[in-house]
Amino acid sequence: MDFSSTALRVLRQVAESGSFTAAASQLGYTQSAVSRQAAALERSAGAVLFERRFDGVQLTPAGLTLLRHARTILDSVSAAEHELTGTAARTEPVRLGMVPSAGAVILPGVLTRLATAGPHITVTTREGTTPGLIRALRAGSIDIAVLTSRPPHRPSDGESPRLHIETVEDTELQVAAPTTGLFSGRTAVHVDELVDAPWIDTPSPSAEPLLGVWPGLPGRPRVVHTTSDWLTKLQLVAGGFGVTTVPSRMATVLPHGVSLLRVDGVPPEVRRILVARLPGRPAPAVSDVVRALGRSGRSDSGRGRRRVR
Repeated sequence: MDFSSTALRVLRQVAESGSFTAAASQLGYTQSAVSRQAAALERSAGAVLFERRFDGVQLTPAGLTLLRHARTILDSVSAAEHELTGTAARTEPVRLGMVPSAGAVILPGVLTRLATAGPHITVTTREGTTPGLIRALRAGSIDIAVLTSRPPHRPSDGESPRLHIETVEDTELQVAAPTTGLFSGRTAVHVDELVDAPWIDTPSPSAEPLLGVWPGLPGRPRVVHTTSDWLTKLQLVAGGFGVTTVPSRMATVLPHGVSLLRVDGVPPEVRRILVARLPGRPAPAVSDVVRALGRSGRSDSGRGRRRVR
């Protein structure tokens, strides 16, 4: 078998992106070039590595086996390049992926703690949805993923080997509303009152619904604004232009003019914050970052959050 590093990078990117088209965009190649590399890999391996499906591409068991080795090979190639060019890292890099709602509340505190407790660790971050971050974790593009899950909180994916997952906290969803106007001075709202409310929604192109309209709201919601940017959503709420769904743990970062309302008349909507990594013994720096993420839940448990017991 003869695998080029370029072909292995294509394998890793396809595993992360979930399609040849998205992988080509990330790598700066044409789709035909990615398809040729994929075909060459399969010829060299003597096995089918990619399952072409109507909704994208998924690695076969043989592809996942090769991916596991590809991660090690590509990491070694990268280390060799650094040593040969005299740019070998003096710090320990950790690549961290986070869902958008976690960044504003969790990330600054984690980085502050690490600056003191682990100054030798360099953390780089990226944002994504839970499915996208799981793919990136499986592909070896990130070391740790901060994910969310909904009840009944089943394992985050069905792939093998199972990811190593730890719970950080549970957080209850609430509605962010202007401090003036219809819900002024209130701490709770009945779900029936939200049916005709003007909603600020988040587009959800993937299979994972993102926060915006209250989950399971009866009828057809009246969406007046759509944006994936949290700052835009919250500033629109502060300006009195609509309401949106937020995790209660964001209470400490809400702008002036925004209040949180508990939703009555329905069971509480709870989301679990999880930290995931690949199975096996992690690098010391990865363990340090995972511990810092766990402490972020404990230290902030009194700020509108409900801790897991």
